Amino acid sequence: MKTLTVRLGSMSDIRGRIAAASKQVLAGQQVDVQPALNFGSYEDMHRVLAPSRLAIVKALAGQGALSIREVARRVGRDVQAVHRDVTMLINSGVIDRTENGVEFPYETIHFDFDVSAAA
Repeated sequence: MKTLTVRLGSMSDIRGRIAAASKQVLAGQQVDVQPALNFGSYEDMHRVLAPSRLAIVKALAGQGALSIREVARRVGRDVQAVHRDVTMLINSGVIDRTENGVEFPYETIHFDFDVSAAA
């Protein structure tokens, strides 16, 4: 099952993961590469993956390429609104545009972050 992991973290967190993977490669070790989407904050993630957009991603998961009209039918929304949301998801790197339509090439999304009380 192909899974996309969504993470929250700073650029230094990302640099740390890249540095750790680089050390493994230089040591001749195999690096387990997992597809991931990183956001700097919960607010950034929520702006891109708002409930209406997440519904689009869920409708696309594991389905192959679909037309925007078909996505709109599956989520029960008008084509124009879905087109706007699809454009945002493409520009954010969440879904892909192909010659056959739009596609989310994963079957599941795993959200990997903790939420704690404000300081």
